[in-house]
Amino acid sequence: MSDHTLMDALQMTVKQQTKELIIVEMPISGSVKQPMGYLHGGATVALAETAASIGGLQHVDPIFQNIVGIEINCNHLQAKKDGTITAQATPIHIGKKTMVWNINIVDENNQLIAISRCTLGIVDKKKH
Repeated sequence: MSDHTLMDALQMTVKQQTKELIIVEMPISGSVKQPMGYLHGGATVALAETAASIGGLQHVDPIFQNIVGIEINCNHLQAKKDGTITAQATPIHIGKKTMVWNINIVDENNQLIAISRCTLGIVDKKKH
């Protein structure tokens, strides 16, 4: 993966990467807070989609295929002002053209902060 991505900007770190489980951490810093000082829901969604997309890449040949987000939803269950959140992404469906991933977002105490489901598309890379 390249530098200067959203992962870099939001200080996301991949902690585990297998076909069945992706774990990505993100600190709750000023850059991921909304004006009232709480973790921004959009940052949580970005973490969830990042984890799902990294998971999707484990199931394709990256020389010939790319992963793209098609749809994501997220239920925010608990507000946070500081600490670290961790996305735990697991596949629900791995198909030929789409994948569906479940992502639980927990805090440093393993308390559930948000739940998300992400649908990914599998697209062939264009020949140059």
